[in-house]
Amino acid sequence: LRQVSDLSDFSRGHWLRELLCRGEEPRHVQSSPDGQHLLLLQKSRPPTLPRLVAFQRHSIAGADLERSWQPPQPALVGLLFLQSPVVLGSWVLAVVWEHGRTEVWHFVVAVGWQLLQTLELCQGARARVVSVCSQGASLVWCEERPPLGAHSDISKCAFRFCVCARALEVGEQGVRLGTVRIVLHNSPEYQVLASPQHIFLVPAAASFATTSKFLLIWHPEKAEFTITAPSTGFIHSKVLRSSSESDFRKLLLGSVGLLSCFMPLDIHTSTVSNSGGLLLVSTKGSVSIVEPDGTQRHIFDLECGPLPQGSPVQLKTFGSILACVLAGVLYLVDQNSGRLVEKEFLSMKEVHFLESREEENSIQLLSQTGIYSFNFSKPEDSSRPEPCLVEMVFEEACRYYQRRSLSSSKLTVEKLKKGGTFQAPVVLAAILQHSLHQKQKPVQGLQDTYTKLLSTMSLELQSYMSLELLKACVVCAPESEVESYCKELVEQEVSRILQSDMDKDNLAYLNSVFASFPKAAWKATRSCLQLQQNGDGLLVARATPEVWKKVLCQPQLEDVGQNGMAPLFELICASFLRFKPKWLPSFVELTQQYVSSSWSYSSKEGPEGRVPLYKRALGVLARKNKHGEADDEMELELLLCSKRPKAVLQALHLLIRLKQWQRVMEVAEKFSKLSPLLKKEIFITLLAEFAQHRELDPYLDRLWPLCPTELTASDILTMVLEHLPHSQEDPVPFSSEGNQLTVGLLKPLLQRVAQHPSVQDEMYSDALQSTTFPPPTPPREH
Repeated sequence: LRQVSDLSDFSRGHWLRELLCRGEEPRHVQSSPDGQHLLLLQKSRPPTLPRLVAFQRHSIAGADLERSWQPPQPALVGLLFLQSPVVLGSWVLAVVWEHGRTEVWHFVVAVGWQLLQTLELCQGARARVVSVCSQGASLVWCEERPPLGAHSDISKCAFRFCVCARALEVGEQGVRLGTVRIVLHNSPEYQVLASPQHIFLVPAAASFATTSKFLLIWHPEKAEFTITAPSTGFIHSKVLRSSSESDFRKLLLGSVGLLSCFMPLDIHTSTVSNSGGLLLVSTKGSVSIVEPDGTQRHIFDLECGPLPQGSPVQLKTFGSILACVLAGVLYLVDQNSGRLVEKEFLSMKEVHFLESREEENSIQLLSQTGIYSFNFSKPEDSSRPEPCLVEMVFEEACRYYQRRSLSSSKLTVEKLKKGGTFQAPVVLAAILQHSLHQKQKPVQGLQDTYTKLLSTMSLELQSYMSLELLKACVVCAPESEVESYCKELVEQEVSRILQSDMDKDNLAYLNSVFASFPKAAWKATRSCLQLQQNGDGLLVARATPEVWKKVLCQPQLEDVGQNGMAPLFELICASFLRFKPKWLPSFVELTQQYVSSSWSYSSKEGPEGRVPLYKRALGVLARKNKHGEADDEMELELLLCSKRPKAVLQALHLLIRLKQWQRVMEVAEKFSKLSPLLKKEIFITLLAEFAQHRELDPYLDRLWPLCPTELTASDILTMVLEHLPHSQEDPVPFSSEGNQLTVGLLKPLLQRVAQHPSVQDEMYSDALQSTTFPPPTPPREH
């Protein structure tokens, strides 16, 4: 923390020092976006009259802005800097009073501040502005509209506030106000805070307990309101299609019952970050951020305990660093990780943040003695370890050793560092802190064994650093390039996880990757498994056995399905169904070939020990939202590619139900060659169909050769009689319909069966053909 300059940088610096060093502090201090102007609003306590003073940096000659008013004058509500389209990079200042009067001031170099115009913001004479903010070229404010009659009942005039928006155009000819737009009417009192694309509506401290349980977020481009109770996770959005729907009560009509059971919001201080989120400080000292979509993320806990209502907390973001000043202590916190970067005890009584475009990695503070700068950038030659990365190494090591430990005692990072037993994480942390910060410089201060390990790990470290660089590119890239970066990032992430242990956390992460980037995940899967078609049109894969095992592993039932988490095999099958459905049966067949070569058929350890792979693929198919003819065909292919007897018979019954008799015969002829038992089951199934209708008559010359040799004529007649359709009329010798089974149709089959040698003949054929009876005694062996 170093002093940049004293207050002489500003015009009338001695007067500014005098104001800051007085016993009573200013009520409000604000700097312009370019950091060249400072506004100071004094407290309205007698004998000092309330007044607004503007101080200009670098002491360029010109008129200064100084406004004071007598106590009957309404209170000042807002000081807003608006960008002027007349001169690029110039700003205008809007001073808004409580009764709606707005003065627009413009600063001209070498001339000073000039009043452009005085406007009336509100339409009603009795309206009172309670909060105002600016977004782009528009002003958004919350105003109170008192009822015409004085109500003694407070509940009748509780919803007397209105949120309005109005365009403010600054041109060469002057300032012009647009028409008033009612954003929300009949609402409680709100504090309006503007981000670049959204408006946050925070309940005022004096609002009712029933309406202080949630926040409202207005999206002007979509004309949409988001209702969120961040601490409970409740989020609901509603589009307002007309002005009649902008009533506060209609907005909450579907959520009143749920919101009534929530606790009131705990808000001590609120402000908007430079990323567009709403920063909240609770009375317990907890700092969190509410994103524009309504989700909340905890950042940091201040070490001060409960905050009194009057204690000021100042918040400001500088890039990814959140600066917070409370009771003379400056906290610098990384917004992304919640890590405390620095904690500095200040000797000043009160400080104020200033805007600074000169140094991006510094924070400028205004105090009674001057302007101070705090630099939080790290020098390039620093060899200090990155705390976040080193802690991550030890936390991951704790999880790894805890899974393999037989002890029930909890392993902590402190025990891991002090025990001396686990050397691997200590070595890895030492290597990381020396390699990631040295860049192109030679490694110094490492042990010889560490240096050897570093040379071995150099490729892995380069891969890790390139992955982190790619993640940073995704965050900072424009929208046109995000898709190409995401494809590369997803491919590296899928490849990395397939090379590590497939535990519950990695599986959950893969599920989120496949859900967020389905196309990129599909391409990454094809690349990792090396899936492609050969010259014959068959699907081939050149994945290693380790990758196959991770693809086919089936987690425990308690780990799957609780949060919609699916195993990796199911994720890949879903990608096939979405992007390349014709390849799915071939992929299942490939997996079965690998399973048969790696595990025994009945092994409980293998992926087919519990649920066959074709059934897992069918489960993915069954979970599709819409089912059509293509899905029936896919079900057939999956059943047949398994080559399991039950699956083949199930496919045969499905074809029979669809009445695809040509394919029925093709499947029967193909799969009857697999085993005699399956051949018998197929023939019995088709013979039953033959007895019921005449659809199979054109295929009898292909059906009869499928008859097993062990079936006799009586067996066939018994099965035929069992499956004959039951007629409702009296039987007649000759049917007029012509669809009855006749003996003539069965005659070729019965003749064929009669020509088969009987089973008893085959049993005694050797004995009957022998020359002597009984056969000679076999020779004895000593």
